[in-house]
Amino acid sequence: MTRSGLDSRWRDPEQPERGGRDRFHVAINMDGNGRWALARGRLREEGHAAGAAAVRRTVEAAPSFGITTLTLYAFSSDNWRRPGREVDNLMFLFQKYLDSECARLTDRGVRFNVIGRRDRIADSLRRSIAHVEARTSEGTALHLRVAIDYSAREALLAAAGRIAKGMPPARDTFERALFEAIHAPSGTRDVDLLIRTGGEQRLSDFLLWESAYAELYFTNVLWPDFTEADLAAAVEAFALRDRRYGGILKAAP
Repeated sequence: MTRSGLDSRWRDPEQPERGGRDRFHVAINMDGNGRWALARGRLREEGHAAGAAAVRRTVEAAPSFGITTLTLYAFSSDNWRRPGREVDNLMFLFQKYLDSECARLTDRGVRFNVIGRRDRIADSLRRSIAHVEARTSEGTALHLRVAIDYSAREALLAAAGRIAKGMPPARDTFERALFEAIHAPSGTRDVDLLIRTGGEQRLSDFLLWESAYAELYFTNVLWPDFTEADLAAAVEAFALRDRRYGGILKAAP
């Protein structure tokens, strides 16, 4: 199946993007960096560095598959329990990515946003996030969201807390509260396709609300080995899914 010939079922025609294009939100749990390194007799930190290269490949390939929003799970709130050296290395890699990729993202028309808590990360990283978000705010080719210190459960509880303080308990206001809780721009559509690499088959507290009707795709490929071809395979598998949203397919006339 070619990129231009993807079946219309892979996107939702009821939510057209500005300019007439359909929007397509793909989320990826980038799992397997540590196992990739250990299998090669290397330190886990080297696996995370190799994973950063896979991020660049995926971000560059995404628009060609019609992906308009890409959310990457980089660091969960539970990951703080990992050894301090590994956490420090991950934070260093985040900082390095922001510093090195800002110009590239801007040139490619990528709008960058970090979702998750920001009160537990270093001030320097928080400033870099704000800088890159501001520099790329006009990008229209792709909305890249990176989840750092993110927990879907914590986000839902935070949103409920905002509602309890006086916001009217309607779905749209709850979603607005949820987006505010994780520093996410409002209006981002729900996840269409959720990919998890590394062979595990669980959500791991990732985008629970936004993935209510997401199609799930699991692959044994470890994240550092994930290529454009692997992304194509996931999108092609998604194109064959029938998305009914609780309804029943209409019989052909």
